[in-house]
Amino acid sequence: MPDDLPDEVACFAYVNPLTAVTMAERFCGPGVRRVVVTAAASAIGGQLAELLAGRGIAPVGIVRGTPGRTVAEPSRWRAVIASDDPGWRERLRAETGPGGADVVLDCVGGDVGGAVHALTARAGVFVHYGLLSGTPLPAECFTGRGARVELFRLRDVVRPTGGRHLPALFAPVFEHLRHGRLGTVVARRVGLSGLAAHLGSPAATEPGKTLIALQG
Repeated sequence: MPDDLPDEVACFAYVNPLTAVTMAERFCGPGVRRVVVTAAASAIGGQLAELLAGRGIAPVGIVRGTPGRTVAEPSRWRAVIASDDPGWRERLRAETGPGGADVVLDCVGGDVGGAVHALTARAGVFVHYGLLSGTPLPAECFTGRGARVELFRLRDVVRPTGGRHLPALFAPVFEHLRHGRLGTVVARRVGLSGLAAHLGSPAATEPGKTLIALQG
């Protein structure tokens, strides 16, 4: 980790920012305009929208419609659609146009993922990198009659070459963090000595990231 990054920033550099930067660079190059992001209210959903905005892309976000949860920066999104709305598929079709989405970045899977895959352009790519629903994508997504499904796993990115490529891989992430981008909102800070008590309290189940401080 670079010495100029505070510990509170550096500790969040690995999973979400590195995943978001890698996927944006790999799948959202020139020519990509219509992008859909599932779990848009999540931390990585917000980071993806931030990176796509830098590429001139306003994605369509899919959220669960959980009361009190919304995207962090609404101005970065072309539209935000709740999947508990009975007409959400028709609205998504209207937002992506008759050709469908160029790229979908999906970490939900299940029926929602399957429905979004069906609205992805035949020549597009459906990037599946998580399973928040706990349910696999429908088998129809893998028949070859629709958009290609790309299974993205961060460990496949970081493990090759025994780690010798990691400095170059993390360089753009560190640069974003230095400029205040791809930040992670910390809901609570817990000292290491108080961690056991915190995990047994109701606060441990509340939304938001917990920062564990080594001292205190």
